[in-house]
Amino acid sequence: MAVTPRPYHHGNLRLALLEQAERTLADGGELSLRELARQIGVSHAAPRRHFPDKQALLDALAEDGFERLGDALRDALGKAGDDFEARMLAFARAYAGFAVDHAALLELMFAGKHRPDAAESLRQAADRAFEASLALFVEGQATGDVVAGDPERIGMVAFGTVHGLAALANSQMLDRAALDDLLAAAVERLVLGLRPR
Repeated sequence: MAVTPRPYHHGNLRLALLEQAERTLADGGELSLRELARQIGVSHAAPRRHFPDKQALLDALAEDGFERLGDALRDALGKAGDDFEARMLAFARAYAGFAVDHAALLELMFAGKHRPDAAESLRQAADRAFEASLALFVEGQATGDVVAGDPERIGMVAFGTVHGLAALANSQMLDRAALDDLLAAAVERLVLGLRPR
C-alpha cells in the first residue's frame, strides 16, 4: 500500500517556518529544518524550498528581525512629534520593548550581522533598521538640540545606554515598570548631556 504524502497546506511556508523558528528560539529549543517541518506539519524536505540549510534559515530570521525592529522604531518616531526629548523617549521605549519581547531573536540578529560571512542582505537590513534613529541625531543637530560631532558616534552612546537597560531587564534585574522608569530617567539625562554648551 503506497503512502500518499501530506498535502502542502501552508499559504506561506517561508513565513510559517520563520514564525516557528522564532518560537523555538524563544523557548530555548534547538533549531533544525527537519524538526521545524514536523512542527508545522509539512514534509521534512519542504523547508529546503526556501532555506538550503540551517544557516540560511538563521540569516533569514535575523534579517526579518531587523526589518521588524526598523518598522517599530520608524513607527514610534513617526508618532512622537517634533520634540527631541519625546522622540528620544519614543526610540528608547520602542527599542527596549522589542529587545525584551524578542530577547533571543535580538541576540541572533546581532550575532548574525557581525559574522564575517554574513549575507549582504542581512547587513543592509541591520543598517535600515537604525536609519530612523540615526536621523534623529542628525535632525537634533540641525535643530540645535544635539552637540556637533559624528552623529553615528553620538547615537551609539545613546543606543548603548538603552540597550544596556534592556539587557538588565532580560537578565531579570529589572521588571517592565522599572525598565520604563529608568528609560525615562536615562533619556532625560542623555538629552541634558547632548545639548550644546
